Amino acid sequence: MTTRDIDETVRAELNRLRESIDNIDAAVVHMLAERFKCTQQVGHLKAQHHLPPADPAREASQIERLRQLAVSAHLDPAFAEKLLNFVIAEVIRHHETIAGQSAGRT
Repeated sequence: MTTRDIDETVRAELNRLRESIDNIDAAVVHMLAERFKCTQQVGHLKAQHHLPPADPAREASQIERLRQLAVSAHLDPAFAEKLLNFVIAEVIRHHETIAGQSAGRT
């Protein structure tokens, strides 16, 4: 069955839901962009003060916090943790790059 074979009412509802999903995806991308702007500033601050790019204690508390938020939002906490771990890895990579650039200027 293709979308052409679907009742017009069902197709309209499907399109409405997909538009909402598209809007949510756009919001997620914009929120991630804002998050990375903040973490870039953190990276520069860490580099200026010769702090390590990673902060395992902070990362662990953030993972636990996000898992609890996921549970209260009825989202799989393991999925939320995987997502945050992916984001954290990217942030650390950025911080390492910033630290390397900062070290090259001194």
